[in-house]
Amino acid sequence: MPIKKSSIKDVRRTARRRVRNVAVMSRLRGAIKKVRDAKSADEAALALNIAESLIDKAARRKYIPANNAARNKSRLAVAVNKLKTAA
Repeated sequence: MPIKKSSIKDVRRTARRRVRNVAVMSRLRGAIKKVRDAKSADEAALALNIAESLIDKAARRKYIPANNAARNKSRLAVAVNKLKTAA
């Protein structure tokens, strides 16, 4: 355990940040998974819209790097387009 007052505060701050980071990333991964697991093209398109919004927010708030966000959005769009053409 830390002894200095500032280090004790750091531990508390890190714990708060971790809770927030885990929540944001969990929600993001769940949204991405919904797009990938969608059965129909319409369902996938709706899930993609939600996922893209969450990905953009995560990138804007520096939870994920900008290139990571762009890559995820691109790959999800390709997956949804495959479903549309198959239908």
